[in-house]
Amino acid sequence: MPIQIERNDITKIKCDAIVNAANNSLLGGGGVDGAIHRAAGRGLLEECRKLGGCKTGEAKITGAYNLPCKYVIHTVGPVWHGGEYGEEQLLISCYRNSLKLANEHQCETVAFPLISAGVYGYPKDEALRIAVNEISRFLLENEMTVTIVVYDKQSFQISKKLIADIREYIDERYIDEHFVARSNILYSDGNLPKRSSANLRDVVGSVDESFSEMLLRKIDEKGMTDAQCYKKANIDRKLFSKIRNNPGYKPSKATAIAFAIALELSLDEATELLLKSGYALSPSSKFDVIVEYFIRNHRYDIFEINEALFEFDQPLLGV
Repeated sequence: MPIQIERNDITKIKCDAIVNAANNSLLGGGGVDGAIHRAAGRGLLEECRKLGGCKTGEAKITGAYNLPCKYVIHTVGPVWHGGEYGEEQLLISCYRNSLKLANEHQCETVAFPLISAGVYGYPKDEALRIAVNEISRFLLENEMTVTIVVYDKQSFQISKKLIADIREYIDERYIDEHFVARSNILYSDGNLPKRSSANLRDVVGSVDESFSEMLLRKIDEKGMTDAQCYKKANIDRKLFSKIRNNPGYKPSKATAIAFAIALELSLDEATELLLKSGYALSPSSKFDVIVEYFIRNHRYDIFEINEALFEFDQPLLGV
């Protein structure tokens, strides 16, 4: 998955490079910075002393020493002063310069903390928005898997209104799986799905079409390139190649939904694509209800959806 969100200790992430939210001296400090220096050992401090510090918004790279990665990329985020002192552009520069260094050193996997969102006071929802936007922009032109690592739930906040809306939707739609089993209900309104005769003819006419074939047809119908589709779906290029080259390929449910989101399918169209791989959206699954909320509301930003899924402790969309 090109962008992942993981709750973990960044010093324990196995990857090519981790990003350190450093201070200007690069000599260690509190929070993530201090944790990385302690885990890496004295060798990291000795190398950092030779770098002459780092300006806010810039990035420098060192070895990783005792950490389970190859490199540490040190970047200095802005201290929040209300947003009137160029903080956003400086934070954008942190991500751009860090990703540039990772690319120059041929890193395939990189882990970021949420830069400036701790003691530097940057509003967490804005810090997250900038992180996702800049990483997404980079991945449109480059192949890399990037993980945003958060230490705890409090470090990760999305729009309170969005969360409230999703909670309300879950309350309205979610049905306990035991109730579903007793009642044989497939949809939260108690009705079986209805299709017009025209829609039924379409389904019957395409009964032999596989998931792969329908996906490729939809990509053409939407006027998208393959790369535009799999990147928008947060899907790895290698996995997309497997799907393209194997008409009988059965994806995971999360992958199938990710493509439905990328193609901005209606709920009926998304349901049909899922059926091609043997899945359906169920009111007894919070994951499914959350996905349905976004599709019904025509919100097709997969990273926003993954942020919401993460908030509700659900698996993420993509690979």
